[in-house]
Amino acid sequence: MSATLSLVEQLISRASVTPDDAGCQDLIAARLKPLGFELETITSGPEHFRVHNLWAKRKAQGSAPLTATTLVWAGHTDVVPTGPATLWASDPFVPTHRDGKLFGRGASDMKTSLAAFVVATEEFLAQHPDTGLNIAFLLTSDEEGPAVDGTVVVCKQLQARREQLDYCIVGEPTSVTQTGDMIKNGRRGSLSGKLTVQGIQGHVAYPQLARNPIHQFAPAMAELAATTWDAGNAFFPPTTFQISNMHAGTGVGNVIPGSLAVDFNFRFCTESTPDGLKSRVVELLDRHSLQYELQWVLGGLPFLTPPGTLVDAVRSAIYEETQLHTELSTTGGTSDGRFIAQICPQVIELGPPNATIHKLDEHVRVADIEPLKNIYRRILEKLDPKHSAHTAQKAAA
Repeated sequence: MSATLSLVEQLISRASVTPDDAGCQDLIAARLKPLGFELETITSGPEHFRVHNLWAKRKAQGSAPLTATTLVWAGHTDVVPTGPATLWASDPFVPTHRDGKLFGRGASDMKTSLAAFVVATEEFLAQHPDTGLNIAFLLTSDEEGPAVDGTVVVCKQLQARREQLDYCIVGEPTSVTQTGDMIKNGRRGSLSGKLTVQGIQGHVAYPQLARNPIHQFAPAMAELAATTWDAGNAFFPPTTFQISNMHAGTGVGNVIPGSLAVDFNFRFCTESTPDGLKSRVVELLDRHSLQYELQWVLGGLPFLTPPGTLVDAVRSAIYEETQLHTELSTTGGTSDGRFIAQICPQVIELGPPNATIHKLDEHVRVADIEPLKNIYRRILEKLDPKHSAHTAQKAAA
């Protein structure tokens, strides 16, 4: 069994259902401390929902560590609930092998990536103990939950300290059919609205004495659904609007409801802003003469890392290990990359295939594990100024 596979199994066996870390971060910290990492545990949240975060950093060796660039491995140790364990083919927290696959909650999202981060770093430092690169880990147990006491809290503390981050790789499962075939170099933002349209309750036989909020909202809903919010750009698809919930009425068939509740969400690209979307919605609702209340929740801003030092290094590492020309993508939901991108100029996401995440019998192909670790190690080598300079000298010779 490889060192990476062994660590993946140890992590899966810890039932770290959000926000419980279940000792995963302690396990990882124990591997990092002998490598020279300084470890810091940052807890946040109320007692009944205590979140554990780990910030670990190994400073570059040499004469000028303060000017060294910093690469951060970022990820989460928490997993989503399993659902009925009886519906799994095997215990979700007992790592199990079948048909060349490793089964267990978190196998893909994202304990394989965490193990690969650690072992890649161990192998790299064994070969390059004098690296000129700062290496850090930012781990949280609050990514699958509300995400208010996790990575965002650590980022605020790092920003207050004026901690410089240059590159970040988030271990989210981004691949489609084979490790390395897709990476995320950005994500859309998320803006949610909770709309309450006010009407007047009454008997359905006397509509002239009532005001039906469903009828009033219907033309506005049609216009909202048909609106083109932007055209997207070379990296992002157009911004989308979706209604996720609607509720009105008392549960009987002869009462006109007095109010209508509507939940909706924008997944928006860098061509739109939260304030711009808000103002357009308000203008539309006002134009339809609705009486309403509207509350907004900004889940995260979009971020984008165009081709450059980090993307080029990742692409090259993937090709050298797998001979795949990776696809850049900004699709999918939000991730903790949205918080890290506020303090780090280059953020990408790279992990194993994501076809089974959050599903019953979540798994990862064993054949995808070691290549992921090797890709991570190659990225370290390409970003390390000492190693890359030595490689360039050998190539020139």
